[in-house]
Amino acid sequence: MTRALAALLVAALFGACGGEKSGAPPVPSGQTVAPATAPAPAPATAPAPAPATAPAPALAPAPPATTAPAGNLRGNAEAGKALYAQYCATCHGAGGKGDGPISGTLNPRPANHTDHVFMGSLSDEHLYQVISKGGASVGKSAMMAPWGGVINDQGIRDLIAFLRELSST
Repeated sequence: MTRALAALLVAALFGACGGEKSGAPPVPSGQTVAPATAPAPAPATAPAPAPATAPAPALAPAPPATTAPAGNLRGNAEAGKALYAQYCATCHGAGGKGDGPISGTLNPRPANHTDHVFMGSLSDEHLYQVISKGGASVGKSAMMAPWGGVINDQGIRDLIAFLRELSST
């Protein structure tokens, strides 16, 4: 429908601006040329009325789904260090201070994982959720990517152990 309206608009503009100087080759005397017309737009059809339904009952918002498994979430810090260098250091920096090579281009800036007070306020379950599902899953920046499709469960546990080592928490 948009194309048909655009074609009609273009045809109207050309017709209004045409006059005798149309740019078309002259027609020899005694011959006629049928005027060019734009194709007619398809007839508009009204959407079928929606069936009458009762308003949906008001539901309380569901609590955010937690994907962190229960139990001990700390893996091998040495294995986590290698994963951190591979996946996290670009933003958070090799030392975890939030000063990675691209940190200056990010708003908000990446978290400082060496901040003892800040990191001590976060549970292992919270860290698991952030690493697995991304910052937006806990109401933080969507710039923190979800890594759950890239880093497996054990890798996330290893990262948590390394984060706890970095922050001494």
